[in-house]
Amino acid sequence: MEIDSEKTHERKQSDYTSLDERFEIQKDMYRGQQYSQIYFVRLHLMRTLLYSLAPSWKPHLPVCKVLGLEEGKECIIVGTLFKHMKLKPCVLDEYSKERSVTPLVKPHNFMHPDDSLILEDESGRVKLGGSALSPPVYVTGIVVSLFFDCLSCGVVVALHGKETSAGEFVVEDVLEAGLPPQLERPLDHLKEDKYVLLVSGLSIGSNSSNPLLFQLLVDHITGHVSDDEELGLAAQIVHVVIAGNSVEFPRKLLTGQNMASKDQSTLYEPIKELDIMLNQIAAGVSVDIMPGLNDPANFALPQQPLNRCLFPGSAPYNTFRSCTNPHSFDVDNIRFLGTSGQNIDDLDKYSEAESKLDFVERTLRWRHLAPTAPNTLGCYPFTDRDPFLIETCPHVYFVGNQDKYDSRLVKGSEGQLVRLICIPKFCETGVAVAVNLRNLECHTRSFNIQL
Repeated sequence: MEIDSEKTHERKQSDYTSLDERFEIQKDMYRGQQYSQIYFVRLHLMRTLLYSLAPSWKPHLPVCKVLGLEEGKECIIVGTLFKHMKLKPCVLDEYSKERSVTPLVKPHNFMHPDDSLILEDESGRVKLGGSALSPPVYVTGIVVSLFFDCLSCGVVVALHGKETSAGEFVVEDVLEAGLPPQLERPLDHLKEDKYVLLVSGLSIGSNSSNPLLFQLLVDHITGHVSDDEELGLAAQIVHVVIAGNSVEFPRKLLTGQNMASKDQSTLYEPIKELDIMLNQIAAGVSVDIMPGLNDPANFALPQQPLNRCLFPGSAPYNTFRSCTNPHSFDVDNIRFLGTSGQNIDDLDKYSEAESKLDFVERTLRWRHLAPTAPNTLGCYPFTDRDPFLIETCPHVYFVGNQDKYDSRLVKGSEGQLVRLICIPKFCETGVAVAVNLRNLECHTRSFNIQL
């Protein structure tokens, strides 16, 4: 692509590969199956991994089952963490005659000082004690017993400790799965700067949306600016990702009743405006759009691509791609993995951290995108796989629709380097995030305007 100015800028090119196949629900068909299969797959794979890591972690200690614990004997146990939460909502409370009047600690969080952790394997469960394992850090799992099989979901860990006379397992050390293996970054990226632009939370149609703000973003991406430095930056953008919550519909029209033609037209306006915006972007650079919580897509993860018929203007371009949430792809052999934010927002309800990036890093070290699914986060009941397991470490791991921008470079024990990014809501902040493929550095590009 060439941009007219005093100096000609040609847009840089890149190779793109979509890796969303594992998140797509194509041959899978819902036949009334429950979640026992996805529990079993997750537990089996994670437990097998931790069993293989335990000998190099504590080679002098035996690995025991919960029912094989002996008082005062140090050992390692592997299983799923379950957090007993006093304030966690329960659907059965809706049918109880006497509802609890205990106030929540925070409007958005169900943590309580009395929360405690339990570890369960296929033989039994044991209450955990000691200061090495902090309940606020971990999220609750769920355990379902079918006949004699124990099927669990949640965070699977290995624990070093010993059982007390009271039947409590005092934890001295914790082993998590850690960062998975990572593909080596290609060395040819040291030659030039190329950027992937990440944006989320456009919320077109909301009361706070500003069409001028969106147009400034589009003009920057497409190079319709007069400043030569801006043109140079635009020419370095090789790919754009819109990470969820692109539209917001008027809630008063969503009553479940038949709508008049005028109301139908009003309801379609945000999609129409989004299509116009995507049309302009796709004409100059490749763009991926992911569904989010507020978009017209299925609720449960993984969310399937937004129907292309919603975008009659953008869909004909081969540079336009409607993608899943979570979304995984390679750009010039740099692997990206990201979500529209539901997984991190759910962790924020059932655990605590100093920043959202801590939640993001935890999911990476636990090797699972959605450790609270399907307990408190809706997901599809897969029968032969768990698509949320992180088998290959990405180079860039992003999460959309967060309150503010944040970034961190995480290093793994085997030399892995991962750029973690929280993408702010564009509608509220006017901020997009540019990631440099050459060195994984990132910075914000602000399009905020003072009216």
